[in-house]
Formats: sequence, structure tokens, C-alpha cells
Amino acid sequence: MRSDNRFLDDLAKVANGALAAAAGARQEVEHIVQRRFERFLNERGWVTREEFEAVRDMAATAREEQEALAARVEELEKKAAARRSPARRAAGAARGRGTGAETRKPPAEPGG
Repeated sequence: MRSDNRFLDDLAKVANGALAAAAGARQEVEHIVQRRFERFLNERGWVTREEFEAVRDMAATAREEQEALAARVEELEKKAAARRSPARRAAGAARGRGTGAETRKPPAEPGG
């Protein structure tokens, strides 16, 4: 009976060793398959989910900044247009500043 116990113990050790080796081989195969799949995707120009999300977030940030700048430009254009309004120029002429037309010289005549 004692020899049977020893035989079963040895058999269990061999089985555990085989399972450990199989688990290691499985991990190695998974790693190789993953690397080949990534190479396949890279060769075709595809991106990972993480890369896609990073670029999407950058694009969203850039869009928000662009919209804020567009609003600021619109506001500045309104202010500039208000400064150039005809009513304001007329008010300046009434105070004696003129529109600038009085200070212009007539064009020189050709040949003279």
C-alpha cells in the first residue's frame, strides 16, 4: 500500500509539473498571437482603442478652443464695426474733425 501512495504522489507531481508547463506555454502562445495581431493592425494603418480615444479627446478640445476663438473674433469684429459706423463718422465731422476727404490731394494730371 505504501508503494501505491508513493506512486500516486509521484504521479501527482508529474501532473502538476505538466499543468504548470502547459500554463506557461499557453501564456507564451497568447503573447505571440497578440504581437502578431498588433503587427497585422499596424501594417494596415488601424489604431488601438486607446489611440483612437486619445485623438478623439484632442479633437474635442481643439473644437472647443476653435469655437471660443470664433466667438471672440465675432465680438471683436462687432466692436470694430461699431467704431466705423457712419453715425459716428458724422458726429466726428460735426465736431470739426472731418472725414478725411478734405485733406486729400487731387491726383496729379499726366504730363504736367
